[in-house]
Amino acid sequence: RAEPKKDELSIDLIGKNEIYGDPSHEVNVYVKVFTNSPFLVCMDLALSQEKLIDPKYLWIGPDGRALEGRRYAKMTETGKLVVMGFRESMSGAYTCTLSHKIIETTTQKETEISDVYKFMVYAYREADHAYQVFVRFSTADCGLRANGLFFEILKRILNDAISHLTCRITESSYKCHSIRTPKQGLQHELFVNFQVDPFAPGWEEVCHRFPYDCEDETNKRVQQAAERIQKFFQQLRDILNVEAEAVPTIQYVENSFSVTPIDSCRPGFGKNHQSHQNCASCCVVCGPGTYSPNNEVTCRTCARPQVKVYGAKFC
Repeated sequence: RAEPKKDELSIDLIGKNEIYGDPSHEVNVYVKVFTNSPFLVCMDLALSQEKLIDPKYLWIGPDGRALEGRRYAKMTETGKLVVMGFRESMSGAYTCTLSHKIIETTTQKETEISDVYKFMVYAYREADHAYQVFVRFSTADCGLRANGLFFEILKRILNDAISHLTCRITESSYKCHSIRTPKQGLQHELFVNFQVDPFAPGWEEVCHRFPYDCEDETNKRVQQAAERIQKFFQQLRDILNVEAEAVPTIQYVENSFSVTPIDSCRPGFGKNHQSHQNCASCCVVCGPGTYSPNNEVTCRTCARPQVKVYGAKFC
């Protein structure tokens, strides 16, 4: 490829899981909980291509203390830092001071200069996915007892269809509406809606292979469940069309099926598109002065900002 040499170098360094500092501003870094951070490099990309004389590196953690000797902090002799087994409480500012010498060629005079690099490191989780499903059925009359019976049977069938994925139907309800149409007169339809979530009883057991976190596994399963339900309604449409005489009162409304993803975050985490643009879809740890007590997607602001920790579940 014909690309500028600088761009090729940048791509190569990013591929090595390294994030360079910037002396002009702090660099945001997002680390998934329980994983190791990328290499935080105590210099900028331009300086990394120069020779440094007697370089010294001093890393300071979010608590204001040196990271040297900490069990969870691994530092290389070239100033790279890895924070291992990242947790919410490890979030915050990681600052590195790089000191090195410049020697005059003619006088051999030594001058020590320093640069400071600041990394704002945040723990994040993948959002928990659920799906909101909406579907309609035509019925002979809104007052029919069969409407309620049909709804209960529908829920049982759907739960049975996705139980092997440890998913379940929640927040289910239906309403019957009378609809006047210009050409067909008055019609009656059941407006059915429900959620598909991955936390049916026993869902924890599927996470035994993932001792710390299993959003990836639960999200995969609930997506499979939503796809299975969509396939069910496609088949149901055909069945009801064929067996119209057997079930004359209720029919699937053509093309009425729709599914919408819904995200939620674990307590202590939330989404903020403005503050965390580079991780907009992530559930990022709530910062100091904010908290999240439940599975909402936003961190609340404390009335009295006394909370000084990351990942607070209450003020």
